[in-house]
Amino acid sequence: MQGPLFNSAALVVGGVAGAMLGRLVPRRVKEALPLTCGTLSLGIGAVLVNKVNALPAVSLALLGGALIGELLCLERGLEFILGWARRRLERFRPRHQADPRADGFVVKFVTITVLFCASGMGIFGATHEGMTGDPNILLAKAVLDLFTAMIFATELGYAVALIALPQFAIQGALYLGATSLMPLTTPAMLADFSACGGIIMLATGLRICGIKIFPIVNMLPALALVMPVSAAWARLFA
Repeated sequence: MQGPLFNSAALVVGGVAGAMLGRLVPRRVKEALPLTCGTLSLGIGAVLVNKVNALPAVSLALLGGALIGELLCLERGLEFILGWARRRLERFRPRHQADPRADGFVVKFVTITVLFCASGMGIFGATHEGMTGDPNILLAKAVLDLFTAMIFATELGYAVALIALPQFAIQGALYLGATSLMPLTTPAMLADFSACGGIIMLATGLRICGIKIFPIVNMLPALALVMPVSAAWARLFA
């Protein structure tokens, strides 16, 4: 479980370091680093797509997964949960102490919690390590999260480091669940799973860079479909 451990540790270190540095980080650095992170996500995605075994199977899984995600309105549901969490957190603050900066803190903190805990890269990386034993995806995410957490913590403080707890719980659960599926997989299925995750990471990179806002959450069901579709494709067209 190297990936979840290193990823969560990087989040803690980045959160603490950013809180300590505070406003010493120039604005141009805060604007440039997310673009670099998006570019890195694009590069990792391109490498993973190159591992594809049956491109038609991956395409069917992505189309089917995106259709399921859109019909279930997964991304819209996540936005609803964010709004609900924000309202719940605001109840703990007396109304006479209303502060626009505090409102901004609640919104940003809940948003980055989802960013770190429910990202396509994190979900795919933990599942990928559980099935293949390869932690490189989450190790790369750890590097990205280190600097991303540092940037957010310059504004939100030490609270950013606390997000490591739910992140580790989610990634650890995905890792353990994927480990139990490993005996049922084949090298071809794993290759198509990696390619499917790579395409989602390409979309994530484009979204981080602000080039195109893909509905990443709606694409995630494809990760559950790709291996069964890959196995069926191999049986039909082997």
